[in-house]
Amino acid sequence: MILDMRPACSYTDFFVICTGRNARQTKAIWDEVHERLKHDERLLPKHVEGERDGGWIVADYLDTVLHVFTPESRDYYRLEELWGDVPSVAVEAATATA
Repeated sequence: MILDMRPACSYTDFFVICTGRNARQTKAIWDEVHERLKHDERLLPKHVEGERDGGWIVADYLDTVLHVFTPESRDYYRLEELWGDVPSVAVEAATATA
């Protein structure tokens, strides 16, 4: 899910929200996103929280904030409902390929 935050706040343009099945998978998702952005775009986050626990990993890239949740954390924090008045785009779930 991508939330267009531009109408609602001044500190970022987009929230990218995704979910892993468990903390191990959220860490793997974060690792992959981080490595690709670092390698392909030469882009590093300004701040990252939650890597150790893995329930909710937040990476601040200034214009975009990445949120990687476990299902339980996503249900608890419900960012889509909290920011329900901003435009959103549902993105089809990605699957790992071997």
